[in-house]
Amino acid sequence: MTERDGTVRFAVRVQPRAARAGVDGRHGDALKVRVHAAPVDGAANEAVVAVLAEALGVPRRAVRIVAGAASRSKVVEVSGVGVPAVAALAIRSSG
Repeated sequence: MTERDGTVRFAVRVQPRAARAGVDGRHGDALKVRVHAAPVDGAANEAVVAVLAEALGVPRRAVRIVAGAASRSKVVEVSGVGVPAVAALAIRSSG
């Protein structure tokens, strides 16, 4: 996880077609995110943005996928939060 100018970048591991959507702790060094959407036509990416925005309390426009758009492993950038907020999200959801 890195932070620069009020923006945090971190790794995300996505589980598409999950029974329930949400952040589900860690997957190695990445934050595990479950989404209902299938990985078709960007639907899963949109769902990842929505889940992370809701979990971190920021608008969807503050969340961007900067790498791995066609992969389950992605790099996400979120404006308006700090590293502690993302770290706390990983701890809250896994415990």
